[in-house]
Amino acid sequence: MQVQEAVRPQFAPEQQPFTPKELQRLKALAARPDQSNDTIILPIDNGAPVLDSDKDANWRRGLSDDQLRRMRQQYRQSWNYAVPESDAQAQREYFGTRQRPPIEIESIDSYQGRRLQREPQFLYPEDVRVGREFDDDRRVMDYDGQIVVRGDDNRRFEQYGRPVEYEQVDHQRVRETVFKQNGDRIVSLRNRYGQLIQRSRITADGREIVLFYSPDLYAADDSRPVVYRDPGESLPPMRLLVPLNDYIIDVGSDPNRDYYSFIEQPPVEPVERVYTIDEVRNSARIRDKMRRIDLDTITFATGSWDITMNQAGTLKKVADAMNKALRNNPAETFLIEGHTDAVGSAESNLILSDRRAEAVANVLTQVYGIPPENMVTQGYGEQFLKVMTYGPEQQNRRVTIRRVTPLVRPVQQ
Repeated sequence: MQVQEAVRPQFAPEQQPFTPKELQRLKALAARPDQSNDTIILPIDNGAPVLDSDKDANWRRGLSDDQLRRMRQQYRQSWNYAVPESDAQAQREYFGTRQRPPIEIESIDSYQGRRLQREPQFLYPEDVRVGREFDDDRRVMDYDGQIVVRGDDNRRFEQYGRPVEYEQVDHQRVRETVFKQNGDRIVSLRNRYGQLIQRSRITADGREIVLFYSPDLYAADDSRPVVYRDPGESLPPMRLLVPLNDYIIDVGSDPNRDYYSFIEQPPVEPVERVYTIDEVRNSARIRDKMRRIDLDTITFATGSWDITMNQAGTLKKVADAMNKALRNNPAETFLIEGHTDAVGSAESNLILSDRRAEAVANVLTQVYGIPPENMVTQGYGEQFLKVMTYGPEQQNRRVTIRRVTPLVRPVQQ
């Protein structure tokens, strides 16, 4: 089945370079974004909006910057929240109006399974279509008009252990297990639509570490047809309430930052519910809740996803911060995002960006020892340009890291 071609970013990046006065104004807004209803723009020549959701044609659905400004003004009072001070607070307080009951996380081994001899074929939600498939198990998919690439994390996990084993379990679900060389197991649970319900690491001594867990999918009736909806659709335009330098780190221009303190920061706004990992992958509006590190020291050549050892060395401080976070909480999940410039077709850029994200994840595992199961990779092609140009641009060929744990897992309280 064919899907429509991935589309170019809706913002025509043909603007003139900013004048010194305009750059000064943008820097002032970036330092105090909470003082404005405007879309916050990166204070660089031809800078794009800071928030991916402000660049996302699927979320915006044709809304102009002026309409977004009016919506931010309209919702300013009803969304009058403070930036959460912890992951638990972000999940516990949904704008002060309700409190969630505790969530009991089921063990991923609680199901009885029947071994499958071949990889299962999943169904798809009614509004999801599968298009072109590639030799490395990547496929381009149409999620109700949103074109995405999807790979298979198990293929990355298998590099560090044995091939994946599949089991059919209750409620038409599938359990996938990869045995690592150190005796640990990476275990994932999917519903019949292939949606990830849970992923756990079972250590060699039998301890279970839940990496992400979706209570809604776990409790769902999998026999009913489902449709895809961006969970960010119901949310108003995001207001960035923290300074830009507390929301994004560019590794190349800010090498001496305390990356651990930054990466451990909680979401910048409350988290309405525990999202599935696929919802986070697909929704720019939800991902924007988490701060990000732009690995601008990984300078990919046009059309390439190769990383030299010299460039791999520039990841050390970020990797050290990730490892420290994992020592404190081995259940952390990091989203590794790949991006391209706008040279080439939109579909080829989606595939290229996904390979770039996977290449960085492999370096973080092979060179710095970060467990592969604590990372989820996703390519976004040219959808979220950093510099608004259709030409070749190094700053657009990048990989970004976000800690997404408080979006995809109930915080233990």
